[in-house]
Amino acid sequence: MKQYLYNYLSSQSGALTSEQVGLNFLMALIIGGIIYISYHFSHSGVVYSSRFNISLVMLTIITTLVMTVIGNNVALSLGMVGALSIVRFRTVIKDPRDTAYIFWCIAAGICCGVSEFFVAGIGTSILFLFLLVFGRIQSNDRYLLVIRGARKTEKEIETAVSIYYSGKARMRVKNTSPGNVELIYELSQKTLDRIKNQDKSITDKLYGIEGMDYVNLVSQNDEINR
Repeated sequence: MKQYLYNYLSSQSGALTSEQVGLNFLMALIIGGIIYISYHFSHSGVVYSSRFNISLVMLTIITTLVMTVIGNNVALSLGMVGALSIVRFRTVIKDPRDTAYIFWCIAAGICCGVSEFFVAGIGTSILFLFLLVFGRIQSNDRYLLVIRGARKTEKEIETAVSIYYSGKARMRVKNTSPGNVELIYELSQKTLDRIKNQDKSITDKLYGIEGMDYVNLVSQNDEINR
């Protein structure tokens, strides 16, 4: 029985011609190029990494290479799984979309490795068009207004912020000490756009209060693009 299973697993190999192997890698390169263009289009600013983008193309080709080697050989596929299981990846994902791109490359490479070019082409086309439409959508920026001043001016600071932002500033943190108070407000991009035309900035108004130490405005975003 053991010998039968060994012979069965060893015999399940799909011999590919050099033309078929070349076609597999050519399609992987073409689809990898499409993924490269899509990633370049949908990412901008500091979050864009040209090295990561090149790695996506490489990942597509490498996956095709692995699938081409495995073919229909069940024994080889099990051995490959065991070999790859010892690898530990510690790549820092800066953008949640990067994970989707990695899976896209792996899926496209698998399809090209088994010569399923139609599936790879249709899937890549749908994803490319989807990202063409929605790829530039960014997460909403939120801003934190950090204020520190004398504790005796606490009520005056709260009143000034409430009036200036028409009650749209939400207090998130209040830290107090015997002599000082620190207030942290959350502001949306819409709220900041609404007060752009005001004559005086919030810093001018707050620094007009006696005992003010500092006023900071910090951008808070799910992505590392600031």
